[in-house]
Amino acid sequence: MKKIAVVTDSNSGITQKKGKDMGIFVVPMPFFIDGELYLEDINLTQEEFYKKLAEDSNISTSQPAPGEVMNLWESLLNEFDAIVHIPMSSGLSSTCETAITLAENYEGRVQVVDNQRISVTQEQAVIDALHLAGAGKSAKEIKEILEKEKLESSIYITVDTLKYLKKGGRITPAAAALGTVLNLKPVLQIQGEKLDAYAKVRGWKAAKRTMLEAVEKDINGRFAGKEDKLVLGMAYTCGVEEAKEWREEIHARFPQYEIMEAPLSLSVACHIGPGAMAVTCTKKVN
Repeated sequence: MKKIAVVTDSNSGITQKKGKDMGIFVVPMPFFIDGELYLEDINLTQEEFYKKLAEDSNISTSQPAPGEVMNLWESLLNEFDAIVHIPMSSGLSSTCETAITLAENYEGRVQVVDNQRISVTQEQAVIDALHLAGAGKSAKEIKEILEKEKLESSIYITVDTLKYLKKGGRITPAAAALGTVLNLKPVLQIQGEKLDAYAKVRGWKAAKRTMLEAVEKDINGRFAGKEDKLVLGMAYTCGVEEAKEWREEIHARFPQYEIMEAPLSLSVACHIGPGAMAVTCTKKVN
């Protein structure tokens, strides 16, 4: 059986330590903060990032340097027969498109998966890839299976502040001002490529209830008949205590499901700010 390496990026929420424990390789996402380059989970922790965000530092996302990605691949190909590379969704970054172009130089030994995932749904794709590799699937077969299953996932997110959506141009200053006065909480969704609006409600309780109802609707609708293959997830940019409470709320509503958990990737946090919560629902490949 051929040896296959699985590579992802830190947008999956998988830390360098966890990646080692899983037997996979994590490319750190780069950020420019006040003109200085930082790498997620290398010289930039979650705490340091949110401190910079609170200080209104000039933060911009970037993509891994092509040379660094190729160096990793070439190092791995000395030990492995092929690589399955699972970057963040092509709808949210050009990282995936760049990796696909780079992979053309490797004669099929590097298969880049565009399955439009991020955070815990991207982590599930990594787990699926490991399972498929263990079952003897080739890198090309794993890519094809994961891309075929790419839309079998939902993410719902609500934010604590409208400041960063306004800053990124996703809502107008007038809408942000009105929303702040009325305590409006947008519920956003990712089903496929883009981060889109799902609903607009007043207050945290209504926002969390709306997200849980959306997941229940998905389970009973688009995932009907696949319930035994579903895994739920939660991700957050809020504090540990709030995250714990959110997990308990999800578990109380869906006690029959396993719940994956991770802080939201910093690439998403840049655009939605601190205090956000998300719930996900993903179909496992097996």
